[in-house]
Amino acid sequence: MRKVVLGLIAFALVLMLSTAAFLGGLLVGRNTAAPLPSPTPVVPGSTVTPSPATGSPTPTPDARLNYALLQETLDLINSEFYGKIPDASKLTYGAIRGMLNTLGDPYTSFIEPDVARIINEDASGQFEGIGATVRMREDGYLEVVRPLAGQPAEKAGLKAGDLIVEVDGKSIVGMGLYEALNLIRGKAGTQVTLKVLRENEKDPLTFTITRARIEMPIVEYRMLDNGIGYISLSEFDAKATQRVDDAIKALQEQGMEALIFDLRDNPGGWLDQALGVADLFLKDGVIAIERSSDGQEQVFKAHAGDRAEAIRMVVLVNGGSASASEIVAGALQDRGRAILIGQNTLGKGSVQRPHDLSDGSQLRVTIARWFTPNDRSIHGNGLKPDIEVQIPENTPAGEDPQLQRALEYLQQGQ
Repeated sequence: MRKVVLGLIAFALVLMLSTAAFLGGLLVGRNTAAPLPSPTPVVPGSTVTPSPATGSPTPTPDARLNYALLQETLDLINSEFYGKIPDASKLTYGAIRGMLNTLGDPYTSFIEPDVARIINEDASGQFEGIGATVRMREDGYLEVVRPLAGQPAEKAGLKAGDLIVEVDGKSIVGMGLYEALNLIRGKAGTQVTLKVLRENEKDPLTFTITRARIEMPIVEYRMLDNGIGYISLSEFDAKATQRVDDAIKALQEQGMEALIFDLRDNPGGWLDQALGVADLFLKDGVIAIERSSDGQEQVFKAHAGDRAEAIRMVVLVNGGSASASEIVAGALQDRGRAILIGQNTLGKGSVQRPHDLSDGSQLRVTIARWFTPNDRSIHGNGLKPDIEVQIPENTPAGEDPQLQRALEYLQQGQ
């Protein structure tokens, strides 16, 4: 069985501070009535290069390395380099990254053991940490995107927009994302002290937080006005289809007549879960088309019998909607099942297969690209919303122009 992961570009990554922080690129997978591939990992943004003449993938060149030349280089470094030479594992990892860089594909990637462990733990949906989502800014600061409701970070007083600059007295400014996460994460019951910069605060703030066992709220749902339900899906984890179906059932029992499905800032996940979630809203027909690196094509189709196939709906998207989110949104848009409201999506339309290596590291290799039912390539383009709604920087806290526009559309029909 193959696994495919759909993911998100690294600079847009939003991760959970925990023993299993979120990585841009989760697995996508669900088996429907027809035989589908079991979860196949798709990694952010890799590409299949067509041959100019035939459109088929470019033949693989002779991949044999000149090991003698590599050893000659290493011997010269060992004998002549003035300075401290990294250990063998770091030299090996550097060589692997150098090879991958020549491919010109940022989504075919090498992941070191510590980070691979975090990714693998992410798949469980449960974490030990402080309970917040964060992003690494281009200026090297780790920014709190959102403390999770009721979790240690929120209880301690962390707020969205806070910049974490020190962890237990050690500066993390300019540090790699996973280096910083490894300092913040830890076992439930242990403590971590964070120094934080906050807007309108002259001096840094210090928070000592007791880590806890945390379950990420993948699906949130509620009833809004006039029989309109709301479901937000934050990622396509291994149970996303069942979670969304359960939410639909609960809202229908409360009298839901129309639905707002929120995929904003959803970075992706398992391919089969993207297919499964889309299938919940489609009676039949094409969901997505996958074209692999060996030229093969597979068409994924929906099957009738789900509870939400006729409900009126809109889908909210933005620049953080990527990969698996774009599969679902693209299928619903192309099939005329729902309109998209918000902003252009990220444009990540490639599939990666993860391979666990002998030392616990992981190699993710781009194996395919996917296309919408109307054969649109999303990679590098994204999805254009039917109704574009920006969120101005000065939008007051608690206001959501995109959600409000979705409500208006369902209430007024335009």
